[in-house]
Amino acid sequence: MPRGKVKFYDAEKGFGFILDDEDGQSVYVHASNLPEGVTALRPGARVDFDMVDGRRGPQVLALQLMEPAPSISRARRPKPDEMAGMVEDLIRLLDDASNGLRQGRYPDRGHAQKISTVLRAVADNFEA
Repeated sequence: MPRGKVKFYDAEKGFGFILDDEDGQSVYVHASNLPEGVTALRPGARVDFDMVDGRRGPQVLALQLMEPAPSISRARRPKPDEMAGMVEDLIRLLDDASNGLRQGRYPDRGHAQKISTVLRAVADNFEA
């Protein structure tokens, strides 16, 4: 059974490519060939796979995850005490926006941009 690592995988489109360790060729993998319960593959994840020659080149027939790839975003996220400050800032921003909405007005463009930026950052760090 060949071994390799995930080069790319797009969960929305349902396909990606694995680099074969033996010859370095890219092997196409479709979502239907993922193990049960697996919905996406992380780049760099080590896998064992069986392959066949498809119409457009080598294609994964069956796949088994060897080990999950380390999460780069998890390693880079802020420490919990720094994250607490971000959450408190977000609460203040949302509280100001809520007060304005109660008075019948949306936040101005600059305030809305700050809210969006902090909200995205907090969400990304929580998801990591």
